[in-house]
Amino acid sequence: MDLPYSNRLPAVSKNSLLHFPLKLFLMRSVDTLCMDELQKQTELRGKVVWVTGASSGIGEELAYQLSKIGAFLAISARREDELERVKKKCLRNTLTEKDILVLRLDLTDRSSHEAATNSVIKHFGKIDVLVNNGGRSQRSLFMDTNLDVYSAIMELNYLGTISLTKHVLKHMIERKRGKIVTVSSVMGIMGAPLASGYCASKHALQGFFNSLRTELTDYPEISIINICPGPVQSKIIQNVFTENLAKVRTLNSIVLKPTFCYSHPFVVSFSFAPSRKHKPRLLTKKCFD
Repeated sequence: MDLPYSNRLPAVSKNSLLHFPLKLFLMRSVDTLCMDELQKQTELRGKVVWVTGASSGIGEELAYQLSKIGAFLAISARREDELERVKKKCLRNTLTEKDILVLRLDLTDRSSHEAATNSVIKHFGKIDVLVNNGGRSQRSLFMDTNLDVYSAIMELNYLGTISLTKHVLKHMIERKRGKIVTVSSVMGIMGAPLASGYCASKHALQGFFNSLRTELTDYPEISIINICPGPVQSKIIQNVFTENLAKVRTLNSIVLKPTFCYSHPFVVSFSFAPSRKHKPRLLTKKCFD
């Protein structure tokens, strides 16, 4: 990181009486932010971070960024070959083979979560941070969707996540420190068409972890953190739940670009633009055909 950033600040009119005080304030503010960022990166160096859903999307990128700052990684997903690809790229940074553990994990196989947790602890001796990132999205209308799809969404996105958390949290309580970071979604706060089950699972995560936080007041060094990202360009749309479990649809390489979002009192519309060549419109099941 090139410090200081002060000389990159936009010019302030020299005719202004506030020119010098304002520039001095901006210089100090920017340099303080940079130092805070460096401190945060230093805090994670040498920490053991377990990232689920690390074979693609947000989880994959998290693995790359964490490896750059020297965090030790346990990366998990169902596709072990993709995890090996991610590990190989992470090794281009400062980490060595023993600093990255590839651990295949199926969140829906709750009986395997205790053994998986023990494997990470055995390899690194501890778990400092759990990043609950694994999950799957949905694109189908409620009236067209079988209820077993909703059951599967909750089993994966919600129950699988809290099951793994339970085993890791036991370890953190014994150590009296740790961080549980859950990648929820803005859809965990609002709602969206064609994603009623996905939204429900994310709302469930929000409610659960906000409640769990209140149960851990005796452990001030254990943090419960919810992250609610908005639209992210990734491959999540290529493997979504649809009307029934037997059907996996993709959008034929269409890139969805949200323009307005979610059924919130202050936001009144929701539309998707499949590409720059298309006008924004409400996404319907016809987009899958």
